[in-house]
Amino acid sequence: MSDQSWLPGVQALSFGGDYNPEQWPEEVWTEDLELMRRAGVNLVSIGIFSWALLEPRPGEFDFGWLDRVIEGLHGAGIRVDLGTPTVVPPAWFWQQNPHVRVVNRDGSVQATGSRGICCPSSPEYADAAGRITTELAKRYGNHPAVSLWHVHNEYGAPVSECYCEVSAAAFREWLKQRYGTLDALNTAWGTAFWGQTYGEWSQVGVPALSATTSNPAHRLDFARFSNDELLGCFTRERDILHELSPGIPVTTNFMATNCPSMDLWKWSREVDVVANDHYLTAADPRSQVGLALDADLTRSLAGGRPWILMEHSSSAVNWQPRNLAKRPGEMARNSLSHLARGADAILFFQWRASRRGAEKFHSAMLPHAGAKSRVFEEVVRLGSTLGDLDVVRGSTVRARAAILWDWESLWAQDLDWRPSVDLAPRAQVREYYERLWRDKVTVDFARPAGDLSQYAAVFAPASYLLTAEAVANLTAYVEAGGHLVVGPFSGVVDQDDAVHPGGWNGALRELLQVSVEEVLPLPAEGTVTLTGDVRGRVWAEDLLPLGAETVLAYLDGPAAGRAAVTRRTLGAGTATYVSTVLDHTVLAAVTDPVLDLAGITVERDLPWDLELVSRHGTDGAEYVFAVNHAVTPVDLTIDGTDLLTGETCAGSAKIPAGGVRIFRR
Repeated sequence: MSDQSWLPGVQALSFGGDYNPEQWPEEVWTEDLELMRRAGVNLVSIGIFSWALLEPRPGEFDFGWLDRVIEGLHGAGIRVDLGTPTVVPPAWFWQQNPHVRVVNRDGSVQATGSRGICCPSSPEYADAAGRITTELAKRYGNHPAVSLWHVHNEYGAPVSECYCEVSAAAFREWLKQRYGTLDALNTAWGTAFWGQTYGEWSQVGVPALSATTSNPAHRLDFARFSNDELLGCFTRERDILHELSPGIPVTTNFMATNCPSMDLWKWSREVDVVANDHYLTAADPRSQVGLALDADLTRSLAGGRPWILMEHSSSAVNWQPRNLAKRPGEMARNSLSHLARGADAILFFQWRASRRGAEKFHSAMLPHAGAKSRVFEEVVRLGSTLGDLDVVRGSTVRARAAILWDWESLWAQDLDWRPSVDLAPRAQVREYYERLWRDKVTVDFARPAGDLSQYAAVFAPASYLLTAEAVANLTAYVEAGGHLVVGPFSGVVDQDDAVHPGGWNGALRELLQVSVEEVLPLPAEGTVTLTGDVRGRVWAEDLLPLGAETVLAYLDGPAAGRAAVTRRTLGAGTATYVSTVLDHTVLAAVTDPVLDLAGITVERDLPWDLELVSRHGTDGAEYVFAVNHAVTPVDLTIDGTDLLTGETCAGSAKIPAGGVRIFRR
């Protein structure tokens, strides 16, 4: 991440969304500006899907309509997040370059006519994308309305990998840079297994579908390569924009938990400001918890600095099996939850609902029902609310606990032929996160090899792949006084997906002082009972304590009578190992003692569905966000001034059902 400051010319919390005026006749644009002003909109994203209009023929540009849009927005006092439209190559590009269409793993070729990208390694795409980006930067790079550049759109969705010959050649070059020699590659990939040894670089291809499962190390490296190729597409455009539009930050919109192919720890170092898209999962009855997890992960990617919610929805989306409309007040709760967790810009997809195309049933700030609709009225109220909260801008969230998140480990564990399809690493993370969310414990997310010194407690629910560097980092963290909790099937393999020597948890054997002698997956719907009336699911392990004490033991199941949860002291800290899957309803049996050791207080006197999180200003002020997701009001013990009503609360305040209050103290 560069040292670029927050958005130039922006002196308030940002509110707005994707604006696609090219879908409408120009007489509608005047109405748009009038309604935007009414709603308090002060930032919009434009041009993201407009390549075919801006460059209707190769090298021939038409910026007239975009000039009028930007001038209109500027005159209305609305800042611009200007997109490079490189997510949607024009029809002429595909006609000229049919060979750069994406090849799927099964060898089929993707048709055009949607959105996405061609082969990320294509030199033809690099040239064309660089040309349109250069022309945009020359024309608008110093325009006073432009506060941000928005490169592409949601990298990795829907295209994250290509298995064509161009990709194969680029992959070989990537491997040469990584390994240097074929001998080193053969060793890392364990190609002696199944007779896969390579004698020439030209023999190395992409891991397309084969007769049975492919070499997992080969597939893991291809995932790394594919991430790097897409990141290279971004940085090429970013560098053009930095050169031709100095002082204007450059970003792209992440999908923190919904785009598993991107290693966003890497990406976050390359953007000037972190931005994220989040949409509720309609099938999740506790989707507010998933929202908070996504927001906390995004804030962590931003290094604790303010970030942009680039997209969310005013009501239903259109691409899930059952697209549930948000109920009255839910849009405001969602938006203010993101604000509470560090977002200084609250944006939507999109401003005006589309009449045509694949997303015509996606909600918008200005829905099909128009400006007299409930949704638009709620949008107007939200804009007014954010306008009253400018004092919060620039404040930060502090967390004393962290959860480890590593995309490479997730890629590796997602591969074929693992001991149980039910051991889902993201689901394990969600259970730990929800336990802490319900207990009103704010968390960051962190890399296993990252700086953990600011956290009193660190949770590693799913750390299948751990490098020697990460193990040394975790050991040093515990020795210095940190309290670590590790979930099952962790420390199993190294960066090449090779099993560490010394047992199923070989990398962590010394730190945890326990050896996993055998993993014991449970049958479908199987459970095990632990001491303390704790129920485990999915998984058990045959543990041999080497010095760790037994905290909980198995009472039944394949490991009956053996240790289930262990703890050892090392230096000033502790390391706890949990060898089964515990859901959030019973996880307190593990987390409570650890949080107590860490000096972190849990809150159980309030309803679980009252969300509490604070932001802290440089002047010492604390802004407490109380978001009530329940259908009944909640009495909260608090002193402070309600930023939304001006009311001074001495001792207690009532948080209305489905409502939000924000207190300064």
